[in-house]
Amino acid sequence: MVLRARPGCDEDERAVVRRLSRARKAPRDAVMRARMIELSWSGLRVPAIAVELDCSQKTVRCWLHRFNRLGLQGLEDLGGQGRKRRITEEERSRIISLVKTVPPGRLRWEPVGELWAFDESGPFEWTLDSLAAAARAEGIEVGRSQVRRILLAEGVRWRRTRSWMRSKDPDFVSKGQGSSASTPTRPTTRR
Repeated sequence: MVLRARPGCDEDERAVVRRLSRARKAPRDAVMRARMIELSWSGLRVPAIAVELDCSQKTVRCWLHRFNRLGLQGLEDLGGQGRKRRITEEERSRIISLVKTVPPGRLRWEPVGELWAFDESGPFEWTLDSLAAAARAEGIEVGRSQVRRILLAEGVRWRRTRSWMRSKDPDFVSKGQGSSASTPTRPTTRR
């Protein structure tokens, strides 16, 4: 049995298929499917359409059947393909908003003039691990690598914690000024 695309229901459907088959800015797959229909309308059979478009005969048959069954909607991609997201958009935004909050272990000045922290055992700086743990505490099942991907997708530059910059040691003294001015500078021009 010879498979052909059904004739267009009306002139509008035929015009849409013709316009889509010649489109330059439409998705490539949609243009190719519309060309299959148009070539079938011009009298070509499935093997000739497959050779013309450099695809398999099975692909041509699939799209001709879908067009015959569903019309123009049959040329569109089916939605819902692929893996579903594990976390919702609301949970993603809650993870991003966590970054903007002050970590529970960071010391702050109390109005009386003393240092204090909400949770002294908590992280004093957000890391990917501490963000993932805080998100899990809020009921969001997420791992460290997923937190990293979410922050990268939002354009947040993430850096590793540099432990030499801060210390929990009460006797820690930060580094002083740079080297003395008596050190000669290198010449900036060529000799």
